[in-house]
Amino acid sequence: MVELSDDQRVSWLRLIRSENVGPATFRSLINHFGSAEAALEALPALARRGGSAKTIAIPSVPEARQEIERTLAHGARVVAISEPQYPVYLRQIAAPPPLVTIRGGSSSFFHRPAAAIVGSRNASLAGHKMAERIGRGLGEAGFVVVSGLARGIDGAAHRAAIETGTVAVIAGGIDHVYPEEHGPLMEEIVRRGGAILTEMPFGWAPRAKDFPRRNRIVSGMCLGVVVVEAAARSGTLHTARFALDQGREVFAVPGSPLDPRAEGTNKLIRDGATLTRSADDVVAVLRPMLEDDAPAVFKLSESDGDAAFETISPQSRTMVIEALGPTPVSTDDIIAHTRLPASSVSVILLELDLAGRLERHGNQLVSLLR
Repeated sequence: MVELSDDQRVSWLRLIRSENVGPATFRSLINHFGSAEAALEALPALARRGGSAKTIAIPSVPEARQEIERTLAHGARVVAISEPQYPVYLRQIAAPPPLVTIRGGSSSFFHRPAAAIVGSRNASLAGHKMAERIGRGLGEAGFVVVSGLARGIDGAAHRAAIETGTVAVIAGGIDHVYPEEHGPLMEEIVRRGGAILTEMPFGWAPRAKDFPRRNRIVSGMCLGVVVVEAAARSGTLHTARFALDQGREVFAVPGSPLDPRAEGTNKLIRDGATLTRSADDVVAVLRPMLEDDAPAVFKLSESDGDAAFETISPQSRTMVIEALGPTPVSTDDIIAHTRLPASSVSVILLELDLAGRLERHGNQLVSLLR
């Protein structure tokens, strides 16, 4: 594990907060240029070559330092993926956030095994009781309980595990409480040794599209996800899908076929999720996983970068752009179709991404935005 210097932390923060730079693009930039500082210098030219007509927005050094200072003043810290305080299982997912903001929790806290409990905001009394039973049981079995601090099942799970350790992953900045009535719960989580975690900037008010990003972190931090009540089109099912994509176990509590809040969970069971009646059902599946080797660690640290960041010909750019369209395709297919070196295709995709012309879909799939 490598602790960032103060200057490196500022550069990393400036890079991830730059326009059109997400976790996957951040990793590609670091790998190509060797450091966040070098990548920052290259961003304007890359965006122009990708077809951007305007100058890419990059936070200044004072702006980045101010975010770090405001975060520290709020009792939180900005943690890099290379540092020991970063959640150990989150490193395993595709395109993990290179920086997260954490309030509360010790470094060893994020190395404990974790399981998520998620479900309906409009939960039934029975749903609340099941979330509490499972949350309490998982905590007693040594698991940290992770959820999204939402109304309903999330809140019940946090309260049940507050004495044994729980993490609330939020969709806004570390200073934003959503929903507002969970402000006291947030404070109690931190006071009891738990933690609040987000990848969003300080001061960020959550938007609808930020919640799926939060959900991928909820599942990514855990060995498994327990779903307690979810309607057929519930956002909770996004978390279950993320869990499957990340190779996590999915558990579901069955419900009455007459209750629409159980339609999603019953479908998960039909499709292969583990039917769950208590924490014991979860522990029986997850406990053997703890006997395996420690999880693989995703390492992202600064280095010398590529020896040569080649100049791409206009013809090569045209070939890659013509291979792209609104339908997602894999980068391997683009390389095979164009017969260009993988490094050249990677650079061209970076340019398009920074110009706001590329959409990444996970699993190395990309599409062109017109």
